[in-house]
Amino acid sequence: MSNRKKSILIVDDEQDILEFLSYNLSRENYMVNTASNGKKAVEMALKLNPDLILLDLMMPEMDGIEVCQEIRKNKEIGSTLIAILSARAESYSQIAGFDAGADDYIVKPIRPRLLISRINALLKRASDKVESALTPDEDIRNFGNLLIDIGKHRVLVNNKDMMLPNKEFRLLTLLTSVPSKVFPRDEIYQFVWGENVYVCERTIDVYIRKLREKIGQNRIKTIKSVGYSFEA
Repeated sequence: MSNRKKSILIVDDEQDILEFLSYNLSRENYMVNTASNGKKAVEMALKLNPDLILLDLMMPEMDGIEVCQEIRKNKEIGSTLIAILSARAESYSQIAGFDAGADDYIVKPIRPRLLISRINALLKRASDKVESALTPDEDIRNFGNLLIDIGKHRVLVNNKDMMLPNKEFRLLTLLTSVPSKVFPRDEIYQFVWGENVYVCERTIDVYIRKLREKIGQNRIKTIKSVGYSFEA
């Protein structure tokens, strides 16, 4: 197992917040870099390819939503973990963040120990292999025009690469593990986000919509008041 330090890019336009977060994360043995505006954040992400980006929403040059969208469009860094850290607690702001491709949304103020715990959990889940009920040799799932290579974290639709962020990939992996099975929302939350992580009620709906846009509208079925299933 690699002992390489995990790298975090902190993006916030308030210098005192950058210093406070940098101090606490550096103490946890993370390699920390900072950016004070959205445009600089994209430039540094391309240069550094960090393991995680901790991103504020309200910033000059480009806001956090625009930064998130720009990163998700880029093939080199499109799968980088992004956690939004914002004082905006409204559900529509959280939905906008997830819709732009964020992996987590953390509301300020948050105690340093809790923030570090959330970051540790996010990085650990990303580094772990995707769990499944399938046998180890079933790493490739083929559903006609849709091919999923679990080991390579790769999805092809009509032989075209689809770049899926970690949580979209985990969601697709779960749904395709047993085609036609109805997965309850609670089970999806636990598999994709883990235990003790709060996300707003409509978060799953946002991720389902994004998956449908990428793999086809008819692949994922909604079972009202229960959950979702994948049709092979």
